Amino acid sequence: MTKKILLGFSLVVSLLTMINKVYAVDGRAIRKVSFDEFEPRLHLENDTIYVVNFWATWCAPCVREIPVFETIQEQYKDQKVKVLLVSLDFPNQLESRVIPFVDRMGMKSEVVLLDDTDSNRWIPLVSEEWTGAIPATVIFARGFRGFYEQEFHLEELESIIKPLLN
Repeated sequence: MTKKILLGFSLVVSLLTMINKVYAVDGRAIRKVSFDEFEPRLHLENDTIYVVNFWATWCAPCVREIPVFETIQEQYKDQKVKVLLVSLDFPNQLESRVIPFVDRMGMKSEVVLLDDTDSNRWIPLVSEEWTGAIPATVIFARGFRGFYEQEFHLEELESIIKPLLN
């Protein structure tokens, strides 16, 4: 009887998760979001440093730099630094490609999948400098905003973040 109740509960949770476009990896949610849902996160004004990286599983430089962002998230977890990894993979590949990738890489940073095909509209809203190439990263905090269309190495990323910690 208990197994049936747990199975039923799991089924309900799974269905609600799919309806709400939320998927779980190791108990963490990966949401599909439209750009309109996501955009306010690019303009938060508080005492936190935000590192927002646009990437995809099929992008070799993106995959190479994921450990750099994971190191930043771990290294500065007790300080006000927040890493957000925005997947630009096809939305229908969330379960087949993105979730297994996040799981395999042991990613701890927050991951969302941008489910908005009108990139010509939202790319310039992220940054007028953005050509649309990835990887691309926005770093912002207390009056600072930087846009970087490049692959990061740890030392480069830290050289931007460390001065912002003061």
